[in-house]
Amino acid sequence: MDALWCVIPAAGKGVRAGGDLPKQYQPVAGRPLLDHTLERLAAHPLIAGLLVVIAADDTHFTAIDQVNGKPLLTTVGGSERSYSVLAGIDALPSEVAADAFVLVHDAARPCVRAADITRLITLAGQGEGGLLGAPLRDTLKRADANSHSAGTEPRDGRWRAFTPQMFRRAELARALRLAADAGIVVSDEAMAIERAGGRPLLVEGSEDNIKVTTPADFALAEFLLGRTR
Repeated sequence: MDALWCVIPAAGKGVRAGGDLPKQYQPVAGRPLLDHTLERLAAHPLIAGLLVVIAADDTHFTAIDQVNGKPLLTTVGGSERSYSVLAGIDALPSEVAADAFVLVHDAARPCVRAADITRLITLAGQGEGGLLGAPLRDTLKRADANSHSAGTEPRDGRWRAFTPQMFRRAELARALRLAADAGIVVSDEAMAIERAGGRPLLVEGSEDNIKVTTPADFALAEFLLGRTR
């Protein structure tokens, strides 16, 4: 398979992470979280280029045009993650064909492993696309309005969804537009594809592909960055 472009939505504020900066610009090991993510992606031989989607009022992004020799483009996103992803898909270079696969990866997942990206591209590229994830292994509880355990839910067949997610450019753009036109804010690309009738392949990846969300996650990400490649 030819190398793929990767869209990185980075227009959010990440309020649960706290701090004075959007979480993608907060430091991990002395550098912005986003920098680690971009370098991890650019180091992969099957990634051709990166397109970062930033907020219209972003004053923190460093204007550079490449990472590790790979081209880096930017565009302005929207008020929801799905709108930003669609803006990124639309802003990809014209040489990225309508039927070409593209990756979408969270700016706040700096620890994704190269082997997992390879596995996703290899397996999901044989069909209609897919996403990294992991089967649920913990016992799953249903809470009532007062945070009391009201029951135990079956975990068979349930997965946690990670990124990257990988779909064909035109199909993903169409699915995202269909959801937006219906007034539905999808939580990830796979949800948009599912709504449009697709069945994305779930590809098991490493559980240390964490999404930095809370203040405690920054220390964990720093620890993992020194151990994952």
